Amino acid sequence: MPMETMTSAVVSAAEPARIEAVRRYNILDTPPDGAFDRVTALAAAILRAPISIVSIVDTDRIWFKSHHGLDAQETTRDLGLCASAILQDEPWLVSDAATDPRALANPLVAGEMGLRFYAGVPLKTQDGFNLGTLCVIGMEPRTLTDGEVEILENLAAIVVDELELRLSSRRVHELEVQRRQLAETDAESYRRVSETLQEGLESNREIGKALGLMMGLQKISDIEAFEAMRKASQDMNIKIQQMARELLEHHNSRGA
Repeated sequence: MPMETMTSAVVSAAEPARIEAVRRYNILDTPPDGAFDRVTALAAAILRAPISIVSIVDTDRIWFKSHHGLDAQETTRDLGLCASAILQDEPWLVSDAATDPRALANPLVAGEMGLRFYAGVPLKTQDGFNLGTLCVIGMEPRTLTDGEVEILENLAAIVVDELELRLSSRRVHELEVQRRQLAETDAESYRRVSETLQEGLESNREIGKALGLMMGLQKISDIEAFEAMRKASQDMNIKIQQMARELLEHHNSRGA
C-alpha cells in the first residue's frame, strides 16, 4: 500500500475518536477568552509573526478559539494548513509555502492572502488526540530556529493545560451537582421511611387504644386483642422491610 494511502486509512480510522475528544472539551463556538488571546498575542510578539491562531479542527471546518492579527473566525477544513498539522505529533513547519509541495495547492498560499510561512504545533490531549494547533503565520519566507520552535511548543503546552484545567473544573462541578442530587434523593428516601415509621407507630397506638377499650367493655377477648395487635405489627414490619429493600436497591444501583 502506498504511504499516502496507508496514512489516509490510519487517519480515517482514528478521526471519529479524535472528534469525540474535541466534543469532550466543549470548546467549539465558545466566546473569546483572554487566557487564549494572551497566548496568541505572546506567540506573535516573541516570534515576530503578524498572525497567531489557536485553532480547533472540527469535522468540516477549522474554528479559531483565538486569532491574533486575523479577523476570520474559522475556515473550511480543506483550506486550512492546521488540518495537515494535526496529522503528526511534531511541529509542522512550512518555511516557504510558494515552493513547498505540501502547501502549493492551498488557496491561502496561491490566493490573495499570499501565505508564505507557517509553523504549527499540535494541541495534544493527555490521552493522545490532536485537537488543533497553536500556529504562527507570515507573508514572507522564514525558517524558525530550534529555540523558536521550542517557544512555540511551550506556548502550545500552556494552551493544552488551560483546556485540561477547564475540563477538570467542569467535571468537578458535574460531580458536585450529582452529589447534591443524590443527597437530596437520599434525604427524601429517609424522610419517607421516617414518616412511615411515625405513621405506623401512631396507627399501632390507636389500634392499641381501641382494643383496650373493647377489652374493657368485654367486646373482645385478650387472645383476640393480642392477635389483632400482632397482625398490625406484622403489617407494619412488612411495609418497613419493603422500604428498606428499595433503599438498598437504590444504593446498589448507584454503586454499579
